[in-house]
Amino acid sequence: MHELYSTRTNPFIDPTLHLWAWEIPVYLFAGGLVAGMMIIAGYYLFHGRQDDRQSSVYWMPLASFISISVGMLALFFDLGHKVSVWRFYTSFQITSPMSWGAWILFLVYPALIANLLLKLPFGLGTKIPLLGNLSTRVVKHPKTIATIGVVNMVLGAALGIYTGILLSSLSARPFWNSSILGILFLTSGLSTAAAFVHLVAKSTIEREGLARADIGFIIIEIVILFLFIIGLTTSAAIHKEAVGLILGGEYTASFWVLVVFLGLLIPLFIQSLAVTHKIRHTPIAPIMVIVGGLILRFVFVAAGQASTWLPY
Repeated sequence: MHELYSTRTNPFIDPTLHLWAWEIPVYLFAGGLVAGMMIIAGYYLFHGRQDDRQSSVYWMPLASFISISVGMLALFFDLGHKVSVWRFYTSFQITSPMSWGAWILFLVYPALIANLLLKLPFGLGTKIPLLGNLSTRVVKHPKTIATIGVVNMVLGAALGIYTGILLSSLSARPFWNSSILGILFLTSGLSTAAAFVHLVAKSTIEREGLARADIGFIIIEIVILFLFIIGLTTSAAIHKEAVGLILGGEYTASFWVLVVFLGLLIPLFIQSLAVTHKIRHTPIAPIMVIVGGLILRFVFVAAGQASTWLPY
């Protein structure tokens, strides 16, 4: 595996400088967002939501396609050996998280394209008759649509978990040395995806349902973050030192103010009032969740880079 941050500033000197290394956090955020949208879109397809022409299931595949491409571009910018990217696809290494990730991302694209066949954008059905005929056939078979939904949910879950495992597999960084990161990043991806779809969905029923779902995702994410912190504080001394980066260290304010308070607790409070009809639904809460999810990746990448098994 390439050196993930081989061109970055030495993490032993000034860890705060890594907040400006945007490629990997953006890649992880895009991957989580797409994973969440694939799961939501797949769930909708499996339950026949495509019958509602206003359903977000028709635009989520295109949004996912664009988002994952932006994330892949960010990752490409970070690679130390760009011309050797193709080597990932010449073999499959079962013990390599990078190999798993490369092939998961490779499979995500055809799954999204299959979803796009339900309603081809930009008049592609007319411009490319083959696609148009294929789209017509798919729409006529509910079982095929349901199968596409299941495939999207499975690949979405794999993609979301992978974004966390990518970090946790790098055991040289004590802050990342937690098996719970995969579930944390998957849950965060579901939360940001639910917030994003809630923000732009046309269907009132979907907005209401996604707001309720996001409340659950946020609560689960808070619990997982608590378990993550407890796990490191009850481990070896080096892990306690690593988690200290967000418990009084350099990233304490970023984590507790921007991620936990503004990105989770405040949106949870606002969404709870909205779904109980005590206040109107507002775009403020979803926007805060999305920004909080992005900052979570920046903080975790930076804190992981700042932690080490070596003495300072």
